[in-house]
Amino acid sequence: MKQKIVMKVQMNCQKCRTKALKVASGTNGVNCVSIEGENKDRVVVIGDGVDAANLTSCMRKKVGYTDLLTVAEAKS
Repeated sequence: MKQKIVMKVQMNCQKCRTKALKVASGTNGVNCVSIEGENKDRVVVIGDGVDAANLTSCMRKKVGYTDLLTVAEAKS
């Protein structure tokens, strides 16, 4: 089952955004990563069997303050 995970990540510069994308894309089961939102502060991850809690924890350690907003089934 594909999941869509949306996280709000504190990203102040382009370097932070790049790092957030690298961390998210390096996670097991991830198919697609993108940045969305008005302030480009939301990371959207789509993948199969992604551990959302673990991903959020990694983002907090490597990027900065991270909030897990939603985990839902991705519509194909």
